[in-house]
Amino acid sequence: MSSYKLTEQTVLAALGHVEEPDLKRDIVSLGMVTNITLGVDSVRFTVVLTTPACPLKELIRQRCEVAIHEHIGPEVAVQVDMTANVTSTRNNAPLLPGVKNIIAVASGKGGVGKSTVTANLAIALHKSGAKVGIIDADIYGPSIPVMFGAEDMQPQITQVDGQNRLQPIQQFGIKLMSIGFLVPPDQAMLWRGPVASRALQQFFSDTEWGELDYLLIDLPPGTGDIHLSLVQTVPVTGAIIVTTPQKVAIADAIKGLAMFRQPQINVPVLGIVENMAYFTPAELPDHQYFIFGSGGAQQLSERFDVPLLGQIPLVQSIREAGDEGKPAIVSGEPIASEAFRGAAESLARRVAIRNATQDQTKRVEFTRT
Repeated sequence: MSSYKLTEQTVLAALGHVEEPDLKRDIVSLGMVTNITLGVDSVRFTVVLTTPACPLKELIRQRCEVAIHEHIGPEVAVQVDMTANVTSTRNNAPLLPGVKNIIAVASGKGGVGKSTVTANLAIALHKSGAKVGIIDADIYGPSIPVMFGAEDMQPQITQVDGQNRLQPIQQFGIKLMSIGFLVPPDQAMLWRGPVASRALQQFFSDTEWGELDYLLIDLPPGTGDIHLSLVQTVPVTGAIIVTTPQKVAIADAIKGLAMFRQPQINVPVLGIVENMAYFTPAELPDHQYFIFGSGGAQQLSERFDVPLLGQIPLVQSIREAGDEGKPAIVSGEPIASEAFRGAAESLARRVAIRNATQDQTKRVEFTRT
């Protein structure tokens, strides 16, 4: 054995050489090491990751084992338990106190598959072990009830602390709220902007969300009253932009991205998801046909220095799954599942980096002129 003694202090000293790849600090100073248990020439400890969807989990585990062997002794038996505690900057938030991260999912134009991306990202995060909810903020054209096969469901009302509270619909492990659960599907929403905005605000204030790691807000296309109502109601952790490679979609995505970056709004843009990036037929899974063009989201990413979180292929199973009320990742279709899982891991990673390096987003207060 080496000259090092196997103690809690020497274990922490050894693990102080392990860097968290995204945060660029050692895992000990980040408080990620807990539950150290010593045995005869053996050590067991827990590493608390910043998200259960961490794509670097195995890399961190391997680095821990190497550090113990290099700095204490090669014959020490090492067992690394991995768990996660999703980070947040929303401490003591008066509204949605149990929700750690609020993520806006936006697009510059309609028809880019934003709701499909939202639904599948949510389930991918849930499958990783996170607690996830979705607010369908598209008051005039809600899609989430259909995509989750829940269009005939209605939320229950219960009393919490003497107040009536809506209980979210739960489907595939995701908590859901949408105007589609409250209004008949064949009824047109003839509401002016302020009325629609108040409906969104009630989804925050009058719904019992409980504890969530991520609450995804499926916004309507474009930029308007609903978007402004969102940033005025709650501090948003960050936003993602969904686009297709097509030039017209990219042009509108720029407007959506620019809205969040306006000084008076200042919501961090976590990344871009390129949907329908290429067509892959089921019988030729290794082929890619760029029917909507290629490179659009990559150029957008480079131009505005925003990460490209993922490229989702255009495959028939994704469309069929949405129509059947069972998002593609639920069925485990391999091409779609891998793409959405990778995008969800990238999103969770960006949220963790954002929370470690940036201050809490402030709720926007507009002055009327």
